[in-house]
Amino acid sequence: MQARKRSDMAPDPNTTVLLIEESPTLRYALERLLRDSGFAVAAAETFSAGLERLSAAPGAAGIGVVIIGWPVHTRPEADDLFTLLEEPDLAAVPVLVMVTDPEPATRAWVVRRSHTAMLDWRLHTEAVATLNALRAAGEAGAAELEPPLADQGGTRILFVDDSPSVRAYYRRLLSGQGYRLELAANVDEGFDKARSDAFDIAIIDYFMPGANGDVLCRWLRDDPATRHITTAIFTSTYLDQVIQDSLNAGAAECMFKDEHDALFLARVAAMSRSVAGRRSIEAERQRLQSILNSVGEGVYGVDAEGRITFVNPAARLILGYDENRELLGQSAHELFHYAEQDGTPIAPLSSLLQSSYGSRQILRSWETCFWTREGSSVPIECTVYPLYMAREQQGSVVAFRDISERKNLEERLLWQATHDALTELFNRRYFEEQLEAECQWQQRQRATSALLYLDLDHFKYINDTEGHAAGDALLIQVGRRLLERLRRTDTLARLGGDEFAILLRNIEPEELQEASEAFRAAVSEQDFNYHGKTFKVRASIGAALIDAGTPSPGEALAEADIACHVAKQQGGNRSHVYDPHDRHKDLMDRELGWSNRLREALRVDNFLLHYQPIMPLSGLDADRLPDGSLWNWFAGHPASCHACFEVLLRLRGPDGEAIAPDNFIPTAERFYLMPEIDEWVLRNALLKLGEMNRVFRKACFSINVSGHTLCNRDWPARVQRLIGEHGVDPGCVTFEVTETAAICDMGAARRAINSIRDLGCRFSLDDFGTGFSSFSQMKQLPVDYIKIDGMFVQAMASDPIDQAMVQSMNDIAHCLGRQTVAEYVNSRDILQLLIACGVDHAQGHYIARPLEDPAMVGE
Repeated sequence: MQARKRSDMAPDPNTTVLLIEESPTLRYALERLLRDSGFAVAAAETFSAGLERLSAAPGAAGIGVVIIGWPVHTRPEADDLFTLLEEPDLAAVPVLVMVTDPEPATRAWVVRRSHTAMLDWRLHTEAVATLNALRAAGEAGAAELEPPLADQGGTRILFVDDSPSVRAYYRRLLSGQGYRLELAANVDEGFDKARSDAFDIAIIDYFMPGANGDVLCRWLRDDPATRHITTAIFTSTYLDQVIQDSLNAGAAECMFKDEHDALFLARVAAMSRSVAGRRSIEAERQRLQSILNSVGEGVYGVDAEGRITFVNPAARLILGYDENRELLGQSAHELFHYAEQDGTPIAPLSSLLQSSYGSRQILRSWETCFWTREGSSVPIECTVYPLYMAREQQGSVVAFRDISERKNLEERLLWQATHDALTELFNRRYFEEQLEAECQWQQRQRATSALLYLDLDHFKYINDTEGHAAGDALLIQVGRRLLERLRRTDTLARLGGDEFAILLRNIEPEELQEASEAFRAAVSEQDFNYHGKTFKVRASIGAALIDAGTPSPGEALAEADIACHVAKQQGGNRSHVYDPHDRHKDLMDRELGWSNRLREALRVDNFLLHYQPIMPLSGLDADRLPDGSLWNWFAGHPASCHACFEVLLRLRGPDGEAIAPDNFIPTAERFYLMPEIDEWVLRNALLKLGEMNRVFRKACFSINVSGHTLCNRDWPARVQRLIGEHGVDPGCVTFEVTETAAICDMGAARRAINSIRDLGCRFSLDDFGTGFSSFSQMKQLPVDYIKIDGMFVQAMASDPIDQAMVQSMNDIAHCLGRQTVAEYVNSRDILQLLIACGVDHAQGHYIARPLEDPAMVGE
């Protein structure tokens, strides 16, 4: 069925129309019209009567529609009536306003109030149709007239109007929608409140006493503390100038008082959403700013011309600036990347960074330097990305970091790769590179340079006796002395251990000896003092020329090393210039060969031990000595229960032959292999001694030990450990030490001998009589035996002077409480003379030749 038109709707018999009109004629005419149309009408002759009727619960009285004749003049009771109709309880009641000549205030009230219509009295016959349409709109279209949803964001509004009633009305209206409202009566009051509290929106009446609303808009816009407030002008005047002044003053809206409340609230809601959006944008901006500020790397933005648009705190910190304003708007190139690290200026057109700012180029991990506010350069690594906004490039973003620490680390690593950590001189690797470059240069230039190879004399003695700290201090001191003598064009390096090398560039051959001596003197001119002890510093230097005829850097180094070896052989503390015509190189090659053989022998146990008996002479009858070997006779003698043997070292040759120690011991001492060899001898001799004690009730071994080993502070502990491992009686072990140059330090030797003697071992001073200090050393060293050198013993039978020497050495040894042993006893005549001199023990071929296995003797 077709729906009925709104204007033809039948009146509800339960609904009463309240007609308020003071004119009897107009009231009568309208009442008759309504009754004829089926409406129930309740007439009120005054506004007071109508106010009273409406105040008494209109729903209970059945009043569904109100018709009011608008008064010509404003009256309090009429204002109260209109105010009452705007209360929430009556807001949904349809109201028809009858007017003769509508004024702006009438129009504003009608527009503002929902469910309200206005009709000219001259058209009063259309009242019924208007009422039906008003009722139909209330039923079918009420949702369209509903105000916006209540504010959920807690928007704060400052409402400024000089009318108390307007302020009261809009307080109710806006508060009902959830807005937090503050009221002000004029411009000054409004500005004071805006500055003292936080507001989001200001709704300002345009015409007010003292100053108009556009003045307050302008004040709020210009003050940094209030410029965030969204302002709207509220007026009842439709004048272009008012609207223009308001917008020019910064108002975002121009609202009119005669607008419907729903439209007013919709505009306020729109402003509130704008505020919420701005808040969201600001919160996101602050979040991004916080992220930017928290980034450890420096970040700044530039426009296409390279002017700084933003900068984060890390960037300011690296560049030394306190505030953003010192950087913003400035040219990044002119401010901090205008020059190379060495200060060389960079033209803008030549700057890679400057050229990347206005382009779409991405620059990754570019290393350059920035200059701080104080003028110091900072190495940095930066990345440049184009900055796009609304799909258009707006400059670039640069992220950079200070890589000073990394650069310093790289420099330290490079320094460590080319320098010796102890002396801070160049190391062997760097020196060999320089030497190779110099040899190549000499091939092209046909000039002359030289290489000095320096080796400290007796360094191992200081290192072993005083410890590695003393040795390190000595090496540092020597390095400094050599540096003081060095020319700017020369290169000094520590090759390792106590060896130094100097590359002398552009030197004449005839100047080489003098230059070498100058460096040697620089090392030796000052003693080395350490913990109250003073040591003489001596060095041997080998020198070799480098010219176009030098085959290779390795050859030059070998020649200088050979020359240094010659200087040491000649007594040390001297320099020697390599001569290609002498035979020292062949000797060096042989020594290097022996060195390799000895190391291999240690690795695969390729040494041998032989044992030569040492026979006591006490109780022997000189007239009844046999013609042959005396040892076979002695092996069956009761005294054999105390058999003694000197342990002799041999090297097994390629064909199994035994190589005597004279062939390889000098090389072992030269290459500092004696401590390892001595330990091998001791370990294997103690193992054999355990076997010997199963044949003889008490066998004794006399074991040679070198001066280098004796002066090693760890040697006594090793002796104690090995004796304990093999279960040998320490009293069966005697150590022989050489009387000559092998004892490098009398004090260290005495300490070592005392420590080992405390274990129960004994000591013998070997080769006695070969040096000027023999008798002094015999007196100072706490030894048990004196072994008279064979050079005196083997000629006793034919040389009375040698016989007298042996007699004297024997007598002095006995006076000091030492027993004597004579070496090289090769005949019965010599043994008879030794018995006559009172020598205690004898050793030599007449007694017995060295034996491979002494345990088999006597079988």
